[in-house]
Amino acid sequence: MGFLQIQLTNLLAILVITASSKSSLSATPPNFPIALKPNCTDHCGNISIPYPFGTTEECYQSHDFFVICNQTFDQPKVFFWNSSVEITEIKLDGQLRVLSFIAHDCYNRNGTSASYSGTLLQMPSFLTVNNTANKFTVIGCDTDGFIVGQWLDREYATGCIAMCSAEDDLTEGSCKGLGCCQISIPKQVWQVNLSLTSFHKYHSNVWNFDRCSYAFLVEEIAFSFSPENLTNLRNVENLPVVLDWAIGNGTCVEAQMNASSYACKSVNSKCYKPDNGYGYRCSCLEGYQGNPYLIDGCQDVNECEDPHLNNCIDIKHCVNTIGSFHCHGESLAFKLAAEISLGIIVLLLVAWWLHLGLKRRRQTKMRQMFFLQNGGMLLQEKISRRERSSNTTTIFSELELQNATNNFDNIMIIGKGGFGIVYKGFLPDNRIVAIKKSKEVDPNQIEQFINEVIILSQINHRNVVKLLGCCLETQVPLLVYEFINNGTLFEHIHNKTKACLFSWEMRLKIATETANVLAYLHSAASTPIIHRDVKSANILLDQTLTAKVSDFGASRLVPLDQTQLFTLVHGTWGYLDPEYMQTNQLTEKSDVYSFGAVLVELLTGKKVLSFDRPEEERGLVNLFLSVMKEDRLFEILEENVTREGNKKQLMKVAMVAKSCLHVKGNERPSMKEVATELEGLMLREKHPWVPTGHDEEAKGFLLDGEFSGAINVGEDNSTSIGFDSAKNHVMLLTMGGGR
Repeated sequence: MGFLQIQLTNLLAILVITASSKSSLSATPPNFPIALKPNCTDHCGNISIPYPFGTTEECYQSHDFFVICNQTFDQPKVFFWNSSVEITEIKLDGQLRVLSFIAHDCYNRNGTSASYSGTLLQMPSFLTVNNTANKFTVIGCDTDGFIVGQWLDREYATGCIAMCSAEDDLTEGSCKGLGCCQISIPKQVWQVNLSLTSFHKYHSNVWNFDRCSYAFLVEEIAFSFSPENLTNLRNVENLPVVLDWAIGNGTCVEAQMNASSYACKSVNSKCYKPDNGYGYRCSCLEGYQGNPYLIDGCQDVNECEDPHLNNCIDIKHCVNTIGSFHCHGESLAFKLAAEISLGIIVLLLVAWWLHLGLKRRRQTKMRQMFFLQNGGMLLQEKISRRERSSNTTTIFSELELQNATNNFDNIMIIGKGGFGIVYKGFLPDNRIVAIKKSKEVDPNQIEQFINEVIILSQINHRNVVKLLGCCLETQVPLLVYEFINNGTLFEHIHNKTKACLFSWEMRLKIATETANVLAYLHSAASTPIIHRDVKSANILLDQTLTAKVSDFGASRLVPLDQTQLFTLVHGTWGYLDPEYMQTNQLTEKSDVYSFGAVLVELLTGKKVLSFDRPEEERGLVNLFLSVMKEDRLFEILEENVTREGNKKQLMKVAMVAKSCLHVKGNERPSMKEVATELEGLMLREKHPWVPTGHDEEAKGFLLDGEFSGAINVGEDNSTSIGFDSAKNHVMLLTMGGGR
């Protein structure tokens, strides 16, 4: 019996040694020389330059990897051939380290600034910024830093604010807003710019210890905040940033179709897709190491020379093979170890089966708990009262929606926004639906949420996306809508291909349909509804380009005895009502302002907020009101709009937009008046022979009152405007300014 115990102890020790050896294999790969092309420079100073990078044409894989070794410095430096970006390290695993400058904004007591900001990294197209190793960092006591650029196939913008009022506020190593803030950047970023703003040109409280603000992108492990950074960063020119590189912009399958250009040249190499960026990379197979981009670049590793790379009990029993190894003379020990392992596997399988049973029971209880917590009983009660209605809300189970979306696979995601994620789903009855998973629902407002679901499901308007039902078995309720398959109004305005086919007549029709929906929500619905996030991205279009207003995640029901609500400010920059921002008082006129911004977007084809425009023109609303004031409207209208639209009609639509954009809400028209005005303009365009009688004049004051008296169109097509709603208009976002 004692002998058997000793043998079992030895076998368990073998298993432990095996596990630790495998762990060491992944943690500490052996040091293996990197193969280089013949007659090629492999170093510039102390910086290694492995192929596919090279300093001459015969030494690099493609011109993308052409680097220059500049010998004019005290120590040689490496640069990309067409860039001032300095490279400090190149690694074959697809990463390289470069130096990026520090943007600064310094002020004298008289408010004079000495600043530098702009392009942080001007990178070749095959490079992307590593999204896990780097952080965007802002340092200062009244500093607002924005990082903007290209992400995937569209623009992105993000930033953070650093503030402090005394030097004692600052903490060594802490970068959470007091004097220093840091944020991550998304994947696939290939262009980086920044804008640095100070709130005050002179701040007596912080002048003695903070005269400058800084913003930079930096490798996270290379920078730790210190209060001294407020002064010593003036003497630092740049900091390290980690970039990801890859071959080309196609997939492995596409690259392998062209053998001559395929970069994975070694027989013992493989191709893989990087986690960040486009294109592909190469690596040596397991058991090989070296440079996979060169023929015979991946060589066999002798695992028997390193005890960390083999699990043999005695190194004498290790036999190296091509790409692997084996141990001889240990058959009895491994046989017993295998039997013990089999017993352990059986026990694990039994434990796994029991775990699954417990997990199913827990999931069932959780679903029941969430159903009750999310107001399921209340919703069922309200639905039972409406059984005779043809628009009864459907309560879906979580399993139904999991099956419809392939368990909420990322491939099924069709949109993301501030309030959640939208998935495309296929129901068993062949209906295609859009399933919205909200980020959060206030548990104290569950009854209001249920009322909202009931009311939205009863809205029967051809220009509102139909709410089909919901699922309450998840932590956050899921809403199920009809699926609209022709994209958003935002895409049709700003996508160059779609915009060319987007006529003025169609734009005016969509504007009129949207205005009618908002008028309906404000005044015709059983309980008035304020949308609270009207923007072109929330107006969907079907195959016939009919408008469908969507995304009621931020909407609020207005009790019949109230005209305004006090809420936290929600909305989107560029469309947000300035009066609502200042007072937190939400009214129907907040939707009117947002609709006015959409109308300007339709007229001009420009984005409501763009960092590509000059600083004073970044906000479209302010630009529009400025040109209206200066009688230069037709200078900013979209080309199709100018070419196809009736000039007098365009001017009237512009006046509608201008009226909607009054700073004071009580000076804006109602959505019903706006809809009436736009319908009248459409009718006159289609049927110019229809006389304008007294009844039509009384229909709405907009067309024949405020606007008609304010516009004078002469025979030379010149226009004059009789009033100025731009006066004292609030700038929603100002990127300039100083301390």
